[in-house]
Amino acid sequence: MSKIRVMVNGASGKMGQTVIAALSQEPDMEIVGGVDISAPADSITLSGGRSVPLSKDLDGLLDAVKPDVVVDFSTAKAMPTLSRAVLNRGIRLVSGTTGLSQTDLAEIDTIAKQHKTGAIVAPNFAIGAIVMMHLARVAAKYFDYADIIEEHHQFKLDAPSGTALSTARAMASSRGKPFVTPEQKEGVQESRGQKLDGIAIHSVRLPGIVARQEVLLGGMGQTLSIKHDAISRDCYMPGVMLAVREVSKHSGLVFGLDTLLGL
Repeated sequence: MSKIRVMVNGASGKMGQTVIAALSQEPDMEIVGGVDISAPADSITLSGGRSVPLSKDLDGLLDAVKPDVVVDFSTAKAMPTLSRAVLNRGIRLVSGTTGLSQTDLAEIDTIAKQHKTGAIVAPNFAIGAIVMMHLARVAAKYFDYADIIEEHHQFKLDAPSGTALSTARAMASSRGKPFVTPEQKEGVQESRGQKLDGIAIHSVRLPGIVARQEVLLGGMGQTLSIKHDAISRDCYMPGVMLAVREVSKHSGLVFGLDTLLGL
């Protein structure tokens, strides 16, 4: 059985390097190259000593190495150019880039369907985080009040995080109506975080944190807390590997890992 040929976009970043290390350990996958706008060299040395090309030229490398799948951890600003280049060639896309608009996602879905190829975009690849979101969706039916506290490292570009926004949308959808906003004295409302369907989302950006999210639900005389902690970036890799294997089974966009996990 032939190996899945994988190219990594954002290869020089911390997530990109973690993805490359994880891919190198998978017997059914083969890294064929990496792209990064700040590529410091023209090759990547993998474990075992094998080298693959590293380039700033996305189109050139796509044509040269002909991957089956491109794994992307870059920026929302770069996504339209990336998705068009990848999907218009009939290449599959797996992306963990957050901050994408509904317009961005709709375009990915349209192009992927036009070329009968698949794309998986997930705001979070940690299996525990996906289970947390599922549990929050279940619990949302039984509580009127909810807050989300999401914490990330100081270099994360978007706030609130894609995971927090996806969690809030899923909770409101499950509940079928917005959550109740607690009454506040005049002038206090500004400290309650960004609102989405009645849920206040509080974003923390500090060094020493990888990723952490807590969903707090309140009711008469009780609270429920559902929390996920990402201790290291390695926690995302099982989800990424799952997506790389599953993306060939889909046409169009799959958003989030919950579908792949049967949740």
